[in-house]
Amino acid sequence: MDAVIALHYQNDVLHPDGKIRVGIAADSPLRAGVIAAAEQLLKHARERALPIVHVRVAFRPDYADLLTNAPIFRNVAAIGAVVEGSWGAGFYDSLAPLDGDAREFVVTHKRINGFYESSLETVLRAVGARRLVVAGVATHSVVESTVRHAVDMGYEVTVAADACAAGTPAAHAAALESMRLIARVCDVDSVWQA
Repeated sequence: MDAVIALHYQNDVLHPDGKIRVGIAADSPLRAGVIAAAEQLLKHARERALPIVHVRVAFRPDYADLLTNAPIFRNVAAIGAVVEGSWGAGFYDSLAPLDGDAREFVVTHKRINGFYESSLETVLRAVGARRLVVAGVATHSVVESTVRHAVDMGYEVTVAADACAAGTPAAHAAALESMRLIARVCDVDSVWQA
């Protein structure tokens, strides 16, 4: 069975007023393109009645659960991003899980890898997933680290490239090229083609 992992489609990450915005300017057409591709990916998954795991990152208001061993984490605390219960930690409206849909799951994590100390593996095993379609923001951090972990666990992985973004186009392209060694990389419209 296929399952979709949608990573960090949250207000602080995608919304023009978000605190992180992964380097995409508020009025950039790149933002609209990533959002449109992600909407299409979720639509296709729902039409196929596939499980969707929405993975989000969020921390306590005092950041006591945030390790600050890396610049990315120190920056999250410095700018006050993705605080549990805040608008910024919430899902971007058009990419939010459907209320009451038993095939949609929400997993919260606190590191770069979506699997690390989260319930992601438990959810995927419960739904019987063998093949994963992964997309999200940012390509060169949470997407790539989650894909690498999934491949090491034995999953067959496809990365929906146009539903991903990074701080710079070069970082996005480099991450996709790196993942081609271990995963199929394609656009959303090609994900379920043979």
